[in-house]
Amino acid sequence: MTVSQSPSIEPTIVPRDEHVISRSHISERALTVLYRLKNAGYGAYLVGGGVRDLSLGREPKDFDVATDATPDEVKALFRNCRLIGRRFRLAHVHWGPEIIEVATFRALHPPEAEDDGDRVLEDGMILRDNVYGTIEEDALRRDFTINALYYDIATFSVVDYAGGMADLKAGRLRLIGDPEVRYREDPVRMLRAVRFAAKLGFVIDEATAQPIPRMADSLDDIPPARLFDEVLKLFMAGQGVETFESLRQHGLFRYLFPATDTALDDDEHGQFITFLARALESTDQRVNEDRPVTPAFLFAALLWPAILAQLPRGKMVSGIDRELFEQSITEALERQLRQVAIPKRFGLPMREIWAMQPRFDTRSEKKATRLFSHPRFRAAYDFLLLRAEAGLADRDLAEWWRAFTTESADAPPPTPARRRRRGGRRRGGGSPAPERAGSD
Repeated sequence: MTVSQSPSIEPTIVPRDEHVISRSHISERALTVLYRLKNAGYGAYLVGGGVRDLSLGREPKDFDVATDATPDEVKALFRNCRLIGRRFRLAHVHWGPEIIEVATFRALHPPEAEDDGDRVLEDGMILRDNVYGTIEEDALRRDFTINALYYDIATFSVVDYAGGMADLKAGRLRLIGDPEVRYREDPVRMLRAVRFAAKLGFVIDEATAQPIPRMADSLDDIPPARLFDEVLKLFMAGQGVETFESLRQHGLFRYLFPATDTALDDDEHGQFITFLARALESTDQRVNEDRPVTPAFLFAALLWPAILAQLPRGKMVSGIDRELFEQSITEALERQLRQVAIPKRFGLPMREIWAMQPRFDTRSEKKATRLFSHPRFRAAYDFLLLRAEAGLADRDLAEWWRAFTTESADAPPPTPARRRRRGGRRRGGGSPAPERAGSD
């Protein structure tokens, strides 16, 4: 571990009577972590999204803590603590399903002489950053001003080093520091800018937005597995339509879904855009109603234009040659997986949703009844309805299936609604989920 020294920066202190954050809205487990750190003589602050969301009157997804205690010192205070990460060393304090993440203040800049590997950069991109510093440095090395707010459990005040409170009031998303340098350090910050702006309904500051289109190609340097996690955050948070439009506007979508982006550019009648808009609207509705969603359906929709673009005249016709259809799927997937990894647990059901589409061409009740028994029927059927809404499938055929599904006693029941857990950190990029965005 390396500790950096830096000059002091004067923060804005927002006292308890001038902000809306209350301990009654903070997780009891997070308060336990904060108070135990404080009572042990360490600085203890709620930080990041928790402070941002509470300040906006929103319910935080989780609660993160920042401290001057090192990870090993945090671990010594909590028997239920695990240290994780190499790129960023963190302490996770486990309380059943809830995890409180505790991060040690990190330095804004590496020391002049460093040879112990605690901070590693390559072409300006941070590969590892375990250089510890002060709260001032920690605030200024965070990405956006609205994420650099600290709630001090010792005084119940909010400590603001970057003008985040003013940006919250203005509805403005602003990057801390030189945007080009910050995007070079971590290109995923461009995706985060779009995601936070869509989530909060904020406007991206002009200086923050301006470099994005010409630096978007740096996403090619991000591992495909990490981009998979980012895609889930982008499109499964309830603002998928706005996020999609912003990604396209800022030239980012093509570096996540290149073949789909090309297909959208070549789509003269706008049917692909309509299809994706309907699919994302359905996903948003389900997320906002606390109903189950799955990445399999999301990726099936996002890649469908890329598959159709491989077919003659860019459409799937009745009686399509199955070998040609499978070849189109394979070619679209091979290109996609170079950009964004799709785990097999989602990739296999995604392919099943696609493979079932030609089987819906039948209007035979006997064949339709057999199709009901397929475990992916409900998702594939919903996919057919979306295709028809966008003009990518025969509307009469979709109506036949709608009527048959409604009237048949053999139809599978709707997927039941599910309450999402609140207050605990979700682990992984997306929970294994029941059928789709839109399969009731």
